[in-house]
Amino acid sequence: MVVPPVNRRSLGRVPRRSTAIGAVLTAVALVSGCADFPEQHTQDWREQPSLRPQAGPEPRVEGQEEPPPSGKRSSSRPDQPEDCSDPDPAVIATCLDPVGAVAALPGGNSALVGERDTGRVLRVSDGKQPEEIARVQVDPTGGGGLTGLTLSPSYAEDGLAYAYVTTPTDNRVVRIAPGDPPDPILTGVPRGSSGNAGAITADGSNSLIVATGNAGSAEQAADRSVLAGKVLRIDPFGEPAEDNPDPTSPVISTGLSAPGGVCASNRDEAFWVTDRKADREVLHRITPGQREEAPAWSWNGHPGVSGCAAAGGTLIVALTEEAAVYTMRPGPQGTFTGEPQPALEDTYGRFSAAASGPNGLLWLGTSNKTGGEPVSSDDRVIRVEPPSGGAAGKE
Repeated sequence: MVVPPVNRRSLGRVPRRSTAIGAVLTAVALVSGCADFPEQHTQDWREQPSLRPQAGPEPRVEGQEEPPPSGKRSSSRPDQPEDCSDPDPAVIATCLDPVGAVAALPGGNSALVGERDTGRVLRVSDGKQPEEIARVQVDPTGGGGLTGLTLSPSYAEDGLAYAYVTTPTDNRVVRIAPGDPPDPILTGVPRGSSGNAGAITADGSNSLIVATGNAGSAEQAADRSVLAGKVLRIDPFGEPAEDNPDPTSPVISTGLSAPGGVCASNRDEAFWVTDRKADREVLHRITPGQREEAPAWSWNGHPGVSGCAAAGGTLIVALTEEAAVYTMRPGPQGTFTGEPQPALEDTYGRFSAAASGPNGLLWLGTSNKTGGEPVSSDDRVIRVEPPSGGAAGKE
């Protein structure tokens, strides 16, 4: 099946300079410990033609003989959702509030899901009703709410999870233990009338990576003494990670606006952050202690970059406004191999969260009740094989 072409309005690669394979080379130089994300590089940027992916493998549900379509759902599709019942075998949970974040659990058959507006944290499994394990009091105004969720770096021993949330007074990181009230470990991240979204992930060691919004202020994002608009690296107690470039500070990067997702690579020490800026939406590749002069990737327009999943040789970015996922293959030193591929276009609607499971499957959450065209079973959690045909879970 040929994947439909990219929407010309907003998907596009805008590198600082191009190569024969369409890769983007990220300028990195070792500095004193923090990476700054510049807000403007307009004189160096030029619009590129829209991408037209070639035929390739389509996402496939585990155990399913034929892959689900990646194009628009047809109105003549015989099996349509009825109330909260969805016959699609990829759909794991239905009738949720808009999903803010997903974290796959060990084994790959279940996941933790955070509802953005309600602050509920649910355990979802195929064939079972969602189970509420915690509820965090959140304020979803200004783009906030529960927007980040990850498992503890030592989840197998402690069973803990961490969430990034907005309260009436600040943005913060809370620790979640089933049956106990959420425990704040990092507070005082400024909140504002906008720019409250954030994201969180474990970095593969004993630390947490937290991307914070700028609370509507680019000045705060540039000020290293303020936690807004930053990438933070903390330990499970909210203190700066011991091996940070500056061990007294949690800040390792500055200049974010409204991050939609953060995901760690399992191949090196780098991790990825999606960010929605006023003039464009971007993807940053971050390595602690190195400075990035420009985004690794930029989208023309505003496709709505949100959650991301990185594993093996594949990076997947969920797109809210474009109602698709964007698959990329990172190469060495910040380059990309081949052309990015859109998939699942207009199949499940607006994707707001993404996570890679331990068995290589991709977990996605939707936010169709917020600005979309929900079906009766929205909002949903979906589990599929990655658009690469499973390579995301392999080394």
